[in-house]
Amino acid sequence: MDMNEKNIEEIVKQVLQGMTPKAVNSVTKTTGGAIPLKSKAAMLTALEKYEIKEFPIPNIGDDDILVKVEGCGICGTDAHEFKRDPFGLIPLVLGHEGTGEIVKMGKNVKKDSAGKPLALGDKIVTCMIFKDNPDITMFDLNKQNVGGADVYGLLPDDEIHLNGWFADYLVVRGGSSVFNVSDLDLDSRILIEPAAVLIHAVERAKTTGILRFNSRVVVQGCGPIGLLCIAILRTMGIENIVAVDGEQKRLDFARELGAEKSVNFKDHKGIEALAEGVKNAFGGYLADFAFQCTGSPVGHSNIYKFIRNGGGLCELGFFINGGDATINPHFDICSKELTVVGSWVYTLRDYATTFDFLKRAKGIGLPINKLITHRFPLSQINEAHQTNLRMEGLKIAIINE
Repeated sequence: MDMNEKNIEEIVKQVLQGMTPKAVNSVTKTTGGAIPLKSKAAMLTALEKYEIKEFPIPNIGDDDILVKVEGCGICGTDAHEFKRDPFGLIPLVLGHEGTGEIVKMGKNVKKDSAGKPLALGDKIVTCMIFKDNPDITMFDLNKQNVGGADVYGLLPDDEIHLNGWFADYLVVRGGSSVFNVSDLDLDSRILIEPAAVLIHAVERAKTTGILRFNSRVVVQGCGPIGLLCIAILRTMGIENIVAVDGEQKRLDFARELGAEKSVNFKDHKGIEALAEGVKNAFGGYLADFAFQCTGSPVGHSNIYKFIRNGGGLCELGFFINGGDATINPHFDICSKELTVVGSWVYTLRDYATTFDFLKRAKGIGLPINKLITHRFPLSQINEAHQTNLRMEGLKIAIINE
């Protein structure tokens, strides 16, 4: 073999080696559009400090999905992590109320977690990343919640980095729960995760046998959680709803979402006066059922005074340790024979039910999308979180251009 032949042989080897990655990735489906080599992400690097960083977009495995993020809501959990880092996760990419478009997917990705086909260009949301718990399934008859699983936006940082929805792209790994929600608009998709929390709470409330079509229901706390609770109750046909909060604008919006009456606790001095105000709003009766959505120990202590003997309570306001509440077990629970249930996170089935709720709410004219009061680009995420902490709006969202 002369020098020219050796050169040709070496060139052929280099060409073949250069083709190898393409051959491996040939089974991966892409949109055909330009996918950048890097993605911007908002990395929480210290308390109350995001930094916009760029990370390489990794190769997508056979079971993975690359999502181009369209938007993500800021949750109360994000606010806690931003302010205090209660989970000890800093540094990380937050954001778990997100949605976006599939731009790349592995060869094994065919359907979502409900059996609906998935294709490039579909709009999706994620629920949980399963670990090794076989009881957490779509059709778990025990309806175990998924609080023990991992969630995008609350993952420790690793070599992928693109683990939360506060970014331009998200890598959805095999073993994750994914839902095709292409039939919902962007605002509705951003509201899926918080709405699922309330779908689960209402399902928990129904297990008491007390929450019925004609029940008198009080909802305490009219942030996004309480407001969504009211909307869900209204789509169920429950009309006798009284909202309790200290901000009149939120109470006014509660009326738009289905509350028949409202009570501003700032207008009442002391719990007895407030309880009387709730009773008057119900025409002289106490509530049959109550939803406590504030996350305030004082709010929990007060809620019992609004409920009739034999009534029910669903406590769902405490997503983290918010402190101890003081109650009198005799007067608040035993002598009243109350039925109390707690609610935390949701099940996969609740997630699927949420899609129907959002369509139903829109169908009967509830202005659900008005819950999103502020929209910020990713570059202004620090300002977005400060706006959220100042309680200047309801649902604050990061919207990618």
